[in-house]
Amino acid sequence: MAAAQAVDGTEIVAVDAMQVYRGMDIGTAKPSAADRRAVTHHGIDLVEPAVDFTVADYREAYDVALASITGRPLLVAGTGLYLNAVVDRLAMPGRWPAVRAELETVPTDALWPRLTAADPVAASRIEPGNRRRIVRALEVTLGAGRPFSSYGPGLQAYPPTAATLLGLRWSRPVLTARIERRVDAMMAAGLLDEVAGLATRGMSRTARQALGYKELLADVDGEVTLEEAAASIVRRTRQFAVRQERWFRRDPRVRWYDVECDPVAEVAPAVVDALHA
Repeated sequence: MAAAQAVDGTEIVAVDAMQVYRGMDIGTAKPSAADRRAVTHHGIDLVEPAVDFTVADYREAYDVALASITGRPLLVAGTGLYLNAVVDRLAMPGRWPAVRAELETVPTDALWPRLTAADPVAASRIEPGNRRRIVRALEVTLGAGRPFSSYGPGLQAYPPTAATLLGLRWSRPVLTARIERRVDAMMAAGLLDEVAGLATRGMSRTARQALGYKELLADVDGEVTLEEAAASIVRRTRQFAVRQERWFRRDPRVRWYDVECDPVAEVAPAVVDALHA
């Protein structure tokens, strides 16, 4: 926000797989109404939580948004796959609902050998426990009749780009403490009530996996206590933060900034410079 407000004409594009859902506000840390009045935002509140939103859907919405921006777009990324899809224009395979429906009935530990046999290259790029990606790779491989990995170099390539990629990095102990405070603040802001309300409206498989929502849905369903759910949110968020940093660290185009105290003071000038470039 500091950088966007410092450069006239800047519009923010949220690159986040969960901020696309209407009503999922507290747990996804959406920008406030005041922020959205001050700076035009895109990529937020695109669909209802009951919709299974995909990376292909996001890229289509992103292209529409980008075409409307006459100034400078400032992408704020949390979802690495979505960022790669729009910055590197990844090839988007089709969808085969019948194939996917069959795969969804099979346990993950049984799907992994199938993917290893059908597309060993794709399997080498996916963690054995990542059901979502395993199902998608098999859906494409079986539905298209060609390996999922044959759709270009994909996430293993980092071609030249006109985008300037800046990464913010905290020390692990500081990041852990910030995550704990963030979860406490979300709970105090009414995250449980938000989740309970969404549960009555219906949530897609994708939306139900969001950090904070998955754990509190278990509380709403009586499977765990609220204290257990909150502790699980902290633990899972810490694990996600490590995976997220690892994802972006693979990209040699990212220019990293180690934040000591104040990310606005320490990093915003570099973002402003990039917007002026």
